Amino acid sequence: MQNDLPALSPLRALLLRHAAEGITETAVPGLRLYRSGATTTPVPVVYEPMLCVVVQGRKRVILGERVHYYDAAHCLVVSLELPVVGAVCEASQQAPYLALSVALDRAELASLLLQLPPDRTPVPANVALEVSTMSAPLADASLRLVQLLESPRDIAVLAPLVRRELLYRLLMGPQGPMLRQIAHGEGRLGQVQQAIAWIREHYDEPLRVEALATQVALSNSSLHRHFKAATQLSPLQYQKQVRLQQARERLMAEQTDAASVAYAVGYESASQFSREFKRLFGHPPAEAAKRWRQEVAV
Repeated sequence: MQNDLPALSPLRALLLRHAAEGITETAVPGLRLYRSGATTTPVPVVYEPMLCVVVQGRKRVILGERVHYYDAAHCLVVSLELPVVGAVCEASQQAPYLALSVALDRAELASLLLQLPPDRTPVPANVALEVSTMSAPLADASLRLVQLLESPRDIAVLAPLVRRELLYRLLMGPQGPMLRQIAHGEGRLGQVQQAIAWIREHYDEPLRVEALATQVALSNSSLHRHFKAATQLSPLQYQKQVRLQQARERLMAEQTDAASVAYAVGYESASQFSREFKRLFGHPPAEAAKRWRQEVAV
């Protein structure tokens, strides 16, 4: 069976040893560990480009109207910054949810592609997030990356080599065509990525879709169509998601009022901000911030 991959058992042991409850930042660049002793409520987040490998348990990710499940038999690859709703749907204290993620760097991918033969395999414009069967070579590379936590002095030298192998496995697997477009900034996904990068950098500014379409060399209708196919949102809806996520981070990090945060992230109306914030996160800004701080304190 696919979930009997030999690497999963030692990976599970390593994550049980090194992953604290919640998210654990590690000394290996780009590597995060995740652990949850219980199922979780759905949480809106923005996924950065990454590979996620579940070692134990199961997770559900919703992108627009699409629902994706992945467990120890599968891996998740995200090629664009995507607003999703995620929840751990299989976990317990006896068998906690365990996972790792590796950030995907476009420059690293582009450098590696220079050594690979061209691949013109077409990829649909709506593919920016994929769940696929976990391969043995990819599982083995993931294991070697996490094993570096056991020998910190080796990280500086060996981590870049293992990361390079891991990226190679991804490029040569079913996710390859999708990642090639992003690495080169070419194709429809490449143009969507350019639009996303601009929105994320200028999220607090007014968005003129016509100007953005010109900047990424698409017509208004093409930008809307391809952007929504990849992210399940229009450019304006995407900007709103980014603004609300930025507001969440500010409310958690700063003791400030909701109106100040609203204006800081680009809203012209504090009341509109409060309505949209509650719609996304389930509570008004002040109440949500209080809840989040209490959770962090616990």
